[in-house]
Formats: sequence, structure tokens, C-alpha cells
Amino acid sequence: MDQFLPQIFAVIHQIPYGKVTTYGDIARFSGFPGYARHVGKALGNLPEGSQLPWFRVINSKGEISLKGEDFERQKRHLEAEGVEVSETGKIKLRKYKWQP
Repeated sequence: MDQFLPQIFAVIHQIPYGKVTTYGDIARFSGFPGYARHVGKALGNLPEGSQLPWFRVINSKGEISLKGEDFERQKRHLEAEGVEVSETGKIKLRKYKWQP
């Protein structure tokens, strides 16, 4: 598990501008299948000002999981990259999902 954070951060850095992927895919691509919740927890603990494109990671239903101001912040980041996000936070995975 000591390689978990470096592995998931390395994968997240590879998500291209204007694309998204899921917590579960990050876990799987990092070699830690089944650790989607841990990916979410790690992203929730990022330091202020982190350069990691955390906002490109969404849930398996193609939705933003965050609430309140955090939801709005993630939605703004994605829309700034041209990703269409519905009012409820839904993103079309068929159109925007990153496949490495």
C-alpha cells in the first residue's frame, strides 16, 4: 500500500485536458482494483493549491460526487475545459471518458 498514493497521483496526472475518468478506473489503472473509495479519500486530502487535476475524477455513474461549494468548484473546472456538466453534475461518459 505504500505505493498507492504515488501510483494514483501518477495516473491522475495523465488524464488529458477536457477528459474525465472514474475513481474506480483510477484505482484499477494504478494496480489497486477495488480501492475506488480510497482514491476519493486521497483526493479529499490534497493540500490547498495542488496541481493535480483532481476535478477530472468523477463517480462511476458519471456524476460529480461532491456537494455544496466543492461541487460548484469541480463543475467550474470541468466546464472551463469544455466538459459539459448538467445542473445535477452529470457528465456524458461516452463523450468525455478517458481511455488510456
